[in-house]
Amino acid sequence: MKRFLYIGLITACMLTACSDYLEEHPKDRIPEEQAYEDAVNLYLNTVAVLYNYIGGYEDSQGLQGTYRGLYDLNTFTTDEAMIPTRGSDWYDGGFWQALFTHDWASSSSIQATWEYLYKVIVLSNRSLEQLEQHAHLLSAEQYESYTAEVRALRAMYYYYLLDMYGRVPLVLSSNTSMSDVKQSSRSEVFHFVVNELQETLYSLSFEHSNYQGDYYGRITMPVSCFLLAKLFLNAEIYTDDNWTDSVIPDVSQPIFIIADDMKVNAWEAVVHYCDILEALGYQLEDIFTNNFSVHNESSRENIFTIPMDPNLYINQMQNLFRSYHYQHAAAYGFGGENGSSATLETLATFGYGTEEEDMRFFWSFYYGPVYDLDGQDVILQSGAPLEYQPTAIKLDLSGSVYEQTAGARMKKYEVDKTAPKDGKLMNNDIVLFRYADVLLMKAEAKVRNGENGDEEMNAVRERAGMGYRPATLDNILEERKLELMWEGWRRQDLVRFRQFTRAYTDRPMLENEESGYTTVFPIPGDVVMQNPNITQNYGY
Repeated sequence: MKRFLYIGLITACMLTACSDYLEEHPKDRIPEEQAYEDAVNLYLNTVAVLYNYIGGYEDSQGLQGTYRGLYDLNTFTTDEAMIPTRGSDWYDGGFWQALFTHDWASSSSIQATWEYLYKVIVLSNRSLEQLEQHAHLLSAEQYESYTAEVRALRAMYYYYLLDMYGRVPLVLSSNTSMSDVKQSSRSEVFHFVVNELQETLYSLSFEHSNYQGDYYGRITMPVSCFLLAKLFLNAEIYTDDNWTDSVIPDVSQPIFIIADDMKVNAWEAVVHYCDILEALGYQLEDIFTNNFSVHNESSRENIFTIPMDPNLYINQMQNLFRSYHYQHAAAYGFGGENGSSATLETLATFGYGTEEEDMRFFWSFYYGPVYDLDGQDVILQSGAPLEYQPTAIKLDLSGSVYEQTAGARMKKYEVDKTAPKDGKLMNNDIVLFRYADVLLMKAEAKVRNGENGDEEMNAVRERAGMGYRPATLDNILEERKLELMWEGWRRQDLVRFRQFTRAYTDRPMLENEESGYTTVFPIPGDVVMQNPNITQNYGY
């Protein structure tokens, strides 16, 4: 059975400075007694409805696939990729350059992303309230599983807020007034998210939610295990209430509780949740590209995906469209925007142009001469063949002879020749969490705990046809880029490895950036101005 798709019956004001802060705004409302008249409708309008927001169609909406939202804030702020200015293209008031150089204090996308995350949280709160109010319609088992699913989904959205904004309000009611909203410390939010995921873990289905069926695209136990592994992997960051004072919390002591009240350190907790995912049957696909193919629902590796089907969902995947040169896209029958490209740092990591070039460079990028789906040269309007120039990339290409062709472009997903809307409504499900990341998390946790992570890291390398490397922290960080390029993890990885604020090509350090203040985004200015209970993040 396909994932349910229903228009939201209620929406809530997002956590912003609007005068009707956190108040309900009806949209496409049907009578409430009809929405919650029986167990089926109660499920559809409290649980299933929330999955409409995992993917997106407009800017800053959805967890991935749209512009100026979570994905862009976690990708184009790093040494992984950039959207360079190409003459009159991609300047956009300096937006993309500011994103790359960390000069984002007034960025509208930072506020829009905050609003999106809190919108889903408030909708989740509303769902929990309706489930409690109408619990008499459900069996005890149904009530437990439905509330667990909503709580876990809400916890996932708080995980993104915790990661990106640090000190954020914990809003646990859909009727919270502005005066009652209080800012929580980062460590408090961390412990809340961990507790919510742990408390609900065994009330969730054990099913693989990337497979089509009743749990397709839903939060299941494996999804929560992945999130718990991520939380503990970043515990040193997430339990730090002042990330600018150079004092790092010690998470190597057994201060965290997991199954059966066992006390472990953060790295042991990571291994625990990674091992559960292995026991649940996840494994590396034999072929790397199978995870990103058209109709990739059968992947044994993907853990959480955004379901894509142009006939059923309105979710968009714009990242490929944004990267193709115009003529490249036209050769597929699509449009393109000639934008996002790999940085020089990424080329160096992949060993581009050397004898040590990683096999995954070919699977992740278009570079050099470009061909259509029949293997014929893509021809520029000048009549010359299109040839991407990876090493010519820089943040402002205006006036360069390579203005239109500089940069290695995104290739990771197989081209869906049938996809409408310039390929943006493709049938490839968007990959959010996968097992290769689990193995790399486990390798890193073991190394940080003084153990050997060679087996896990080299399993990922072997699948890619690459030789043995020792699992040092430096090698693991490189391996994460090699394996997870274009998947939206680079900012978090650089923050955890204390490398996010360093200077690199076309990005000098900002004044005082060595303090680490840019490792979280600023809380939107309007929120701070309108709510005396909320103060701005350090350094802004």
